[in-house]
Amino acid sequence: MKRFNFSALIYLLIACFLLACDEETATVEISQEQEEIVVEPDLRYGFDFNQYTAKQLKIKRGDTFGAILERNGIDYPQVYEILQSIKGDVNVRKLQIGKPYTLLYDKESISTPKAFIYHPDALGYSVIQLRDSIYGKQVSKPIRTVELEATGVIESSLYETMQNSGYNNMLTYFMADVYAWTIDFTRLDKGDRFKVIYTEKFVDDSISVGIEKIKAAYFEHRGKGLYAYEFETDSIKGIIDYFDDKAKNLRRAFLKAPVKFSRISSRYNLKRRIAYYGRVKPHKGTDYAAAVGTPIMATANGRVAKASYTRGNGNYVKIKHNNTYSTQYLHMKRRKVKVGQYVKQGDVIGWVGMTGNTSGPHVCYRFWKNGRQVDPFKQKLPEAKPISSELKKRYFAHIKATEKQLNCLDFKEEKTTNIAMN
Repeated sequence: MKRFNFSALIYLLIACFLLACDEETATVEISQEQEEIVVEPDLRYGFDFNQYTAKQLKIKRGDTFGAILERNGIDYPQVYEILQSIKGDVNVRKLQIGKPYTLLYDKESISTPKAFIYHPDALGYSVIQLRDSIYGKQVSKPIRTVELEATGVIESSLYETMQNSGYNNMLTYFMADVYAWTIDFTRLDKGDRFKVIYTEKFVDDSISVGIEKIKAAYFEHRGKGLYAYEFETDSIKGIIDYFDDKAKNLRRAFLKAPVKFSRISSRYNLKRRIAYYGRVKPHKGTDYAAAVGTPIMATANGRVAKASYTRGNGNYVKIKHNNTYSTQYLHMKRRKVKVGQYVKQGDVIGWVGMTGNTSGPHVCYRFWKNGRQVDPFKQKLPEAKPISSELKKRYFAHIKATEKQLNCLDFKEEKTTNIAMN
């Protein structure tokens, strides 16, 4: 009987094991070599930026679309061809100094740009493909409207409290408009406090493009609280007013502004330095900045006393409301009414323009009392007519949920006060 060789068996098993490990390692190495690296596309403005070299620049004084292209290797005949191809789709005649633009170059060939992308504001951009298939398009970013809440306790001013608490600074001006006839925000006391529910518009999820409106507010001044709830009183003319918790109108017999969706760019100021004149010159009106073509409304019932043009005022309309009050509206693009015509509150009497001595589109609103120009926000004007019983029922039903939401807001006095003091 032959003796079994255990040593040989052990060596054989070890050899098999090592061979198997080598095969497994080889398999892993082969599979790793075969695996492809997948790069996620970097899609922006309709292009995969992974395939391009991007140059981020800003418009300089004297820059034109043609000059920028010629500076980057595109000859004038090609520039002309591009301009003809995008005509009617994108307007590149007015590039604003300081605004950013992007030039995209193929990574394989960077002699001339493939695309020009212009960013005039946060709301959108223009894309122009410069070769291959030439085209131009204007892109508007989707706007998301968000309902937000804010509370605060005044330490110095409403503006500083808003700023120190991290709220949008424009909320101050919207609050001032809502309470324009009832609270003097230049004379607030330490300890005054507020709560507000408002909507703000955003693009790209986090970039604010402005406050849309205030839905409801509560402001406590010297221990006295005043509610304000938004309510549309005239659906045909789109007139929106603010009422307190008793359905009393916060405005007076005049609308607070002759244009909707605007902001006060300059108030009545007898010592204001006017840039156009380069010296101190009394500004006896209230300027409301708005886009050219925005409808201008009569702030109260009355008869048109003047509808004319002067070098300083541009196209303007003056309305006599009664023996005490008159109003005037300057710098119109075009007038809609004639002398002697009777107009009602909210009627369109013209459109915002830039006629006369003005540096930007707005309407200068002037207010007369007993033949003297005055600041309308500092006058004790007659109250607006109370709303009808039927409208009052609709109002209370309209504010029911918002009223509960507003009352549930906490002032967080200690936290807010600390923030404001810092």
